[in-house]
Amino acid sequence: MSQANFQKQQRERARRERATAKLAKRTERIATPVETPTPAADQAAVLADLAALHARFEDGQLTFDDFEDAKRRLTDQLDVR
Repeated sequence: MSQANFQKQQRERARRERATAKLAKRTERIATPVETPTPAADQAAVLADLAALHARFEDGQLTFDDFEDAKRRLTDQLDVR
């Protein structure tokens, strides 16, 4: 087999692999459900809960680990764009 034929086969194989990867990525994106955004009223409630959490931590009612866990759960609920 000549060098030119081998290189062409390599390019074609790489092109097919890229096309397969692109198709897999596209089907994965389509299959993944889109998260519905949280309404604005809930965002205000989450921010109020976060402020209350900070106040409880500053008063010594929470340990640092409990504070971090609760803060992470609340910040995960925020709609950051």
